[in-house]
Amino acid sequence: MNRKQRRPQPRKAYRRRSWRWREVQLLLALSAIGFIAVVQWVEGGGRPHAATFAAAPLTSDVQAATFGACDAGAGINCVVDGDTFWLGGTKIRIADIDTPELSPPRCDYEKQLGLKAKDRLQTLLNAGPFTLASIDRDEDKYGRKLRVVQRDGVSIGDTLINEGLARPWIGHRDPWCT
Repeated sequence: MNRKQRRPQPRKAYRRRSWRWREVQLLLALSAIGFIAVVQWVEGGGRPHAATFAAAPLTSDVQAATFGACDAGAGINCVVDGDTFWLGGTKIRIADIDTPELSPPRCDYEKQLGLKAKDRLQTLLNAGPFTLASIDRDEDKYGRKLRVVQRDGVSIGDTLINEGLARPWIGHRDPWCT
């Protein structure tokens, strides 16, 4: 039998894609970083915040800032809810209290009380200098710095408790809805 020998077929020339997937991912990441930088620049009135370059110290040193409400995501100096706020780009959880959740609230009562606690915390933080005292652990499981916030030796958390907007922290959250 006479076998015909197969001739090797020439390889097809593949076009190189103009963008590789990794390059697309890098471009998206750089675009997101640039967008965040522009938003922070605009929120700062066209001037960079000092906190953009150096976080505020989280010792018992006296702190003072003007706080707004955090609308979405991270902030420089803003209040997230009744027991959490951003100071100089660092997220702080008030260690001695528990307030109603706002994201998401489990009932209308929790939402209403949570909004009151958030507004009151913003007022208390804006009332003047305060100190941040460390506790036995530095951070919670969410990476927030755990601190007791005090003004003139009195816990701001105790003020919120006395006004019925918070309760003492007992190591876990209890429901606010009945």
